[in-house]
Amino acid sequence: MKWAIITGEYPPQPGGVSDYSRILVAALAAAGDEVHVWAPAFAGEPPQDKGVIVHPLKGGFGLAGLRRLGRELDALPGPYRILVQYVPHAYGWKAMNLPFCLFLWTRRRTPVWVMFHEIAVAVTRSQPLHHNVLGLVTRRMAAIVLRSAERVFTGTPAWEPTIRQLAPANKPAVWTPVPSNVDTEVDPALVAAVRKKLAGTDAVLIGHFGTYGPYHRSVLREIIPALLKRSPLRTFVLLGRNGHAFAKEMENGDGSVKDRIIAPDNLPARELSTHLAACDVVVQPYPDGITTRSGSAMAVLALGVPMITNVGGLSEPLWRESEAVMLTAGPSSAAFIQAAEDLLGTPERRDELHQRSAALYAGRFAIEQTVKALHASIVE
Repeated sequence: MKWAIITGEYPPQPGGVSDYSRILVAALAAAGDEVHVWAPAFAGEPPQDKGVIVHPLKGGFGLAGLRRLGRELDALPGPYRILVQYVPHAYGWKAMNLPFCLFLWTRRRTPVWVMFHEIAVAVTRSQPLHHNVLGLVTRRMAAIVLRSAERVFTGTPAWEPTIRQLAPANKPAVWTPVPSNVDTEVDPALVAAVRKKLAGTDAVLIGHFGTYGPYHRSVLREIIPALLKRSPLRTFVLLGRNGHAFAKEMENGDGSVKDRIIAPDNLPARELSTHLAACDVVVQPYPDGITTRSGSAMAVLALGVPMITNVGGLSEPLWRESEAVMLTAGPSSAAFIQAAEDLLGTPERRDELHQRSAALYAGRFAIEQTVKALHASIVE
């Protein structure tokens, strides 16, 4: 199979969609497919994955970039399928790139498939007018993209009602959960060495993996001191972009946590996985609840690290059904603190979560499952 992947982010540009796109194209190439990627040009060289040809678009998806993209797609020997990694804000124009959506409409003579990482900005009475304007525009964009698509994929079934509302005649969306965006296998000896280096062999390591936006900073400001003050053996590990800056912010605001928060910034994927696997438990609050489109949750799940997280409006039933994670009823700090204490005090429960989470990831979320879903859709 030959693929023309269109994405608004690709390495070396950072971002969740960037990480996902690179993992996906490498897996498709490893399965024997020919893969071409079109993404905005970014400072630095894109990764050189066997079987993957990257076509940087200078200027991104502006009008000139779209003209160039059209010419290069026309020059690509067929047959091939276009697979779009869709997030409205990733294509520029302040998330209102209607020309890009119309461009996809004009390419319908080639099969256009779309993976919706996000669909549109919410429209609610409680937010400012300009947010609602953006919400209405992004809904119109999504409707055009849906009507351009031969196949539709989503990272969570929670998007299905919106898809049906915007494009009732479309075929049902295929649920293809996002995989882990870091390495899923680690060397136990390296994990032990990281634990010893971070805080000593007797330490209890509590972790979080994310990018430390306003929501997570507000919740973690309460969770971290409460857990650290319960035992002098505990150390908190902040993994992911912006963790170091947040650690400094925490230490400046509360002297009791000084030197007990570790935040190694900019770790390569393999080292990030090793640090994550070194944690005894990981706390992952989400404002709308854990979903199968949460790359940070997938990273924890893949490594079998016992995870405390919460259900919410977007959470899928499988999180309760699988019993692979420790769930709280909501994202309150108090609920996370109590759940963490319960889990840290129950080694057998941690062992059970380790086994269940690793098995759930391998069977439902590994990138190989996405490749199988894409290939199966070809013959439908």
